[in-house]
Amino acid sequence: MPAVTLGLALIIFGSGVAAGGVGALLGIGGGVFFVPLLNIALGFPLRTAAAISLTTVIATSSSVSAGRSGEQLINLRLGMVLEVATVAGSLLGGLTAYLFSETTLQRLFGLVMLFGAGAVLARVHRRNVIADERAHTGMLGGRFHEVESGGIVSYRVKRLPLALIASFIAGNVSSLLGIGGGVLKVPALNAWCGIPLRAAAATSAFMIGVTATGGAIIYYGHGDLPALAAAPAVLGVQIGSWLGLRLSHHVPAKWLKVLLVAVLAGVAALMFERSTR
Repeated sequence: MPAVTLGLALIIFGSGVAAGGVGALLGIGGGVFFVPLLNIALGFPLRTAAAISLTTVIATSSSVSAGRSGEQLINLRLGMVLEVATVAGSLLGGLTAYLFSETTLQRLFGLVMLFGAGAVLARVHRRNVIADERAHTGMLGGRFHEVESGGIVSYRVKRLPLALIASFIAGNVSSLLGIGGGVLKVPALNAWCGIPLRAAAATSAFMIGVTATGGAIIYYGHGDLPALAAAPAVLGVQIGSWLGLRLSHHVPAKWLKVLLVAVLAGVAALMFERSTR
């Protein structure tokens, strides 16, 4: 593992600002960017990169949840239901991370990214909203003010068992790879469960902090969480998350989806390339 010098700390901080901004914008956490950066560009072992990344995911979740609290985008009821499955998967992933080689984890990371990109791409031109703000939303549905239409829209939650399964897998992958799980939750909630992208992103951001905490504790217990590297990462992500939240009000949902697909596909290519070395 490289020594954490002042120069390296500044690089990690600057990368945290960028990762936190895009992570908050898309509700996937900064881990999807931090793990490849720390592992591929800076030479940290993958498990150490995952541990540091999980701390930034917690930071992103805290910032986004606080920033979205008054906008009705976070679906607390749905989030608490899905979090039960997510935490179970997270604890299992943290315990089993040490059973796989680094190459296997890198390839798994790439496959997860491609899966998420495909799910979002399939629904780039589709919306999951009901224009009638008085429409029945069911026990777990919700309403929020939509930027595109300028009014209050409603949505219903579909295929709840599928959402629970996706949340368990997301929690497992989160601890294995240090990516927070939002990279799976957001595509699954948007593509299969009828939740608009902005609501899916905000709800996912609320959940990923709890998810990441379970895995981070396990990595810390194994000595894989260096504080000198995690501190500038968390500080940068907090600042980036604040910037991403403000930018999100001005970006149409369609372009958020396109950006998410591009990010996921690019990261997948990097990790596949790294696994062949």
